[in-house]
Amino acid sequence: MELYKLTVHEAVDLINKKEVTYQQIVQSALQQIHEVDKDVKAFITLTDERALEDSRQLDAVKADEEGLSVLAGIPFGVEDNICTQGVRTTCASKMLDNFVPPYSATAFSRIARQRGVLMGKLNTDEFSMGLTTETSYFHETRNPWDLNRIAGGASAGAAAAVAADEVFYALATDTGGSLRRAAAFCGVVGLKPTYGMVSRYGVISSGSSMDQVGPIAKNVKDCALVFQAIAGSDKADPMTATARVADYVGALADDIKGLRIGLLRECFDKGIDKDVKEAVLNAAKTLEGLGAHVEEISLPSVELAPAAHCVILSAEVSSNLGRYDGIKYGYRVERCQDLDDLYKKTRTQGFGDEVKLRVMLGTYALSAGNYERYYLQALKVRTIIKAELEKAFEKFDAVVLPTCSTTAWKFGDKVDSALAMFLADKYTAPASIAGVPAITIPCGFDVNGLPIGMQLMGKPFSEATLLRIAFTFEQNTDYHIKRPAIDWR
Repeated sequence: MELYKLTVHEAVDLINKKEVTYQQIVQSALQQIHEVDKDVKAFITLTDERALEDSRQLDAVKADEEGLSVLAGIPFGVEDNICTQGVRTTCASKMLDNFVPPYSATAFSRIARQRGVLMGKLNTDEFSMGLTTETSYFHETRNPWDLNRIAGGASAGAAAAVAADEVFYALATDTGGSLRRAAAFCGVVGLKPTYGMVSRYGVISSGSSMDQVGPIAKNVKDCALVFQAIAGSDKADPMTATARVADYVGALADDIKGLRIGLLRECFDKGIDKDVKEAVLNAAKTLEGLGAHVEEISLPSVELAPAAHCVILSAEVSSNLGRYDGIKYGYRVERCQDLDDLYKKTRTQGFGDEVKLRVMLGTYALSAGNYERYYLQALKVRTIIKAELEKAFEKFDAVVLPTCSTTAWKFGDKVDSALAMFLADKYTAPASIAGVPAITIPCGFDVNGLPIGMQLMGKPFSEATLLRIAFTFEQNTDYHIKRPAIDWR
């Protein structure tokens, strides 16, 4: 039995029936990693010895019939900008190449307390800046559906590892859509929670007002299981919400009768691939056929979301990355003349080109002569978009739109097109700058057999409703059960 192909709940069912052990589950995942990651390159750091020891301890506990969490013993991965105590955390940057944090992020700690088995840290763009992992200091992550294509950007390692069955699920971050975009490109499920629903403590920030940790999983039920474990307030992060954590797994009913879903007109007018447009519109018809009321809506200001996101993110990056000065931690040059020379050489050698560009853009936008012209205008656009969405959610339970305008492109295809790279955030940026939850699920395939993602946005703290809609769609289609056709062996 190829145990690595199981979902979380399928693996738990076999464990509870005593048909398999934790060690067998972990060994199967490790075998798959060793077989395929030389091609996919999802991992930066592998914790295989730790994983095997954790599984042996869990089998000993199980023998004593001690109660264990549903996530206990299940192999998972963590994006490499989420701190893990005692395990290298690099942000895919030379600046943090040898950084081993003395503490863990809250989201990771909550999984660790449930005895989840960490398989390793997953590749990302440097400090989460980029769309293809080509800015990673270590290597590019390749799409399991086609190794010549990208798997996404900052969350590419997480999505590719799940799609290639290297891990059962992963924790990733979403600032402008990286989690959702990577999940869509790799044909898996990704949830960006409401801002503040999951603690950001221990997450190495890029855009503090938009960063959010969420799960990437093989199906909606697994996504709900993981989100259930990581959601909730945290004293270590004052920005976490005090909203009640719902029973997200219990909300997974195959029933959306009576729900009202808005179909976002602006996302289907122009700039979208024909296959993506048809797949998402057909998915909307499926939801309508399952009992939901689907109606076209217009939110004109969402067209401005990528520009607002770019300015806000760059401004916050220029502030957040100021701490990397070669003194407190991280990379430090060996020879320098004075303090200014230390700063200059450390940041010149430690950061890649994309990070330097973002820092310069952010510094420019925040400068005395440009603050009102750029940064303040971006904040005003954010307020307008948030107001439009709030008004829409007075009538609708969710809004449906594509996750991306295209499927995964080949490496190098868009490297010379700044506009194409910029517009990649067109459909994901609105939820990020407004702080509302959004989920992406597979809804079809293009002419090349590459997965297409449908995105659902909801009002703040409506994750249970989004998961229910996604689960209902999933139960009545088969897109989620299809896996990359590459013959790994």
